[in-house]
Amino acid sequence: MNNILTLSAFLFPLITFPYVSRILLPAGMGRVSFATSVVSYFALFAQLGIPTYGIRACAKVRDDRTELTRVVHELFVINLAMSIFAYVLLVLAIFCVPRLRMEKALILIISVTVIFNAVGMEWLYRALEQYTFITVRSLIFKVIGLVFLFLLVHEAEDVVIYGGITCFAASASSVANFLHVHHYIGMKPVGGYRFRRHFKAVLVFFAMSCATVIYTNLDTVMLGFMKTDEEVGYYHAAVKVKTILVSVVTSLGTVLLPRLSYYVEQGKKQEFERLAKKAMNFVVMLALPLMIYFILFAREGILFLSGSAYKNAVLPMQIIMPTLLFIGMTNVMGIQILVPAGKEKTVLVSEIAGAVTDLAANAVLIPKLASAGAAIGTLLAEFVVWLVQFFAVRHVVDRTYEQVRWFYLFPALAAAGFSCVWVKCLSAGDFVKLVFSAVMFFGVYFLVLAAVKEPLVTELKNQMAAHIRSRGK
Repeated sequence: MNNILTLSAFLFPLITFPYVSRILLPAGMGRVSFATSVVSYFALFAQLGIPTYGIRACAKVRDDRTELTRVVHELFVINLAMSIFAYVLLVLAIFCVPRLRMEKALILIISVTVIFNAVGMEWLYRALEQYTFITVRSLIFKVIGLVFLFLLVHEAEDVVIYGGITCFAASASSVANFLHVHHYIGMKPVGGYRFRRHFKAVLVFFAMSCATVIYTNLDTVMLGFMKTDEEVGYYHAAVKVKTILVSVVTSLGTVLLPRLSYYVEQGKKQEFERLAKKAMNFVVMLALPLMIYFILFAREGILFLSGSAYKNAVLPMQIIMPTLLFIGMTNVMGIQILVPAGKEKTVLVSEIAGAVTDLAANAVLIPKLASAGAAIGTLLAEFVVWLVQFFAVRHVVDRTYEQVRWFYLFPALAAAGFSCVWVKCLSAGDFVKLVFSAVMFFGVYFLVLAAVKEPLVTELKNQMAAHIRSRGK
């Protein structure tokens, strides 16, 4: 189910982004990206780190309905109160800051997600591993949003309408979550509430979220204040591709966090280590080819997805692609290993280091290099996060790299690159080039890994063969 959800996160932008980017052009896309980044800071304050902490807290008591109900009620009240407070602060900021006042309508529409995020309690569903419900619900509202997009967005002035549609799927999903939640917890007060027990951990996770959101959105906000909407639009086109690919690379982590937290609570150390090693191997084996391919075919990717008006997004996209590998590895080390093990403070230190690096790099590079400077700042920030996490807890995470067969991966990448680079010389459309090159690149890559019997590829191949044989019977 999570694979289907991840695939939808990949396919829907492939349908919507080429259409929207050509309609709204770089300036319009820049306005939406800037407004979304501003709202993300207030949403961050509203959530207080509960989206991650809530998964761990609920996963630990998932077998006790009464205690699970108590924990969910406590976190819901904290989240809702902070959301209302954050929304008031956002409204004040809009009327006090001239640059925000210029985008008042767009920011207010996008900001409805601040309240609906609290109502949705997505962290509960992930803690209980309800991926069938999450996937079906998400697909339904994405399809409805897609229909609205093609019906209502037709010209560059439809920026505000597009902003509202982008919020629809998330907000509608939150309402569906709330209406369905009685299947998993009691709706009546259970008493014995202890709100204070969450404060310390929630604040640590909040600080982690702060650092993460700062260095993942600061570049867009600083571009919006220091440069033009067009530059924000170019950068948004590059980041959009990266965001889609990151969702693919980190898809396994979404599934594993509640399971790893459960193993820690049950004292199952061997199962924990086995799953963590497999997760790291999966991430590296997937992130490396995606990174190399989209560096090689950045121009074709941008022109196909966004159109010729976004040619200036090619360089930022190439610069930012290595973050796929760093984000993937830190997702395993931080979210899947350190957080379930209760070492979130180490993750916090690494993310603060990344945020400081991003702020300093952006301040120096954006005035000179604009969107390319913002991409360099993000790349440096992600590298610093990985570096701090690795060396701070090397004795804990070093074993997770044991299963990564680097000496298999690099020859496979070289063979894949050489097999498709000639496609760039074809006198064909960008879509045709992307299809041919992708089939050849990833086909050769996985064929080489299968030929040398890379363990994870071999395991997946055997599982598929067993599944086919069972279906044949």
